[in-house]
Amino acid sequence: MEEVKNTSSNILVQVAEKLDEFTKPELEAKYEQIQAKVFEFANFREAQISFMYTSGNDQIPMEPIIRKALQIEKAIVLPVFTDTKNVFNLCKISDYDKDLGLNKNDILEPDTEKCKKVLLDDIDIAFIPGLAFDDKGGRIGLGNNYYTRLITRLPETCRKVSLAFEEQIVEQIQMDSRKHTVDIIITDKRIIYKI
Repeated sequence: MEEVKNTSSNILVQVAEKLDEFTKPELEAKYEQIQAKVFEFANFREAQISFMYTSGNDQIPMEPIIRKALQIEKAIVLPVFTDTKNVFNLCKISDYDKDLGLNKNDILEPDTEKCKKVLLDDIDIAFIPGLAFDDKGGRIGLGNNYYTRLITRLPETCRKVSLAFEEQIVEQIQMDSRKHTVDIIITDKRIIYKI
């Protein structure tokens, strides 16, 4: 396990170095290409209910994507994590500014008093954050394991998608289990389907 951690740390350093070579306007242009691909992506267009997340310490800002999705009247569900391990609620939002508030960890999440709860089995497509990926769907997560656990609990019919800059794609990520992989990665250059 220690070897996997060291490898993950090395990968994250390499990814950070690659991304540091870009100016902020260059990264914004790459992000706009990713965003355009999301809204052209058939699985997203056809999905009835889409799971997303508010940005944390990952590279891809989700707020503009969520706002645009709400404008075109997509059903968007966000997680509300609880203090109990492996327990979270899914809440449908309709207004980014009115339905979200900061939790005790300063992460935006839905107000459970205002927003309707949604069952995990109702999710058609789930956007999963990460810091690095390989073409087999392997990912290095944000370190909290919330999304790693979530992947295994999503319905089999749900498409698990991650967004990444091309520079976040690496040759191989060592994983304890391939059941924690994503199905599709959308980058600024291409759409990668897990092989």
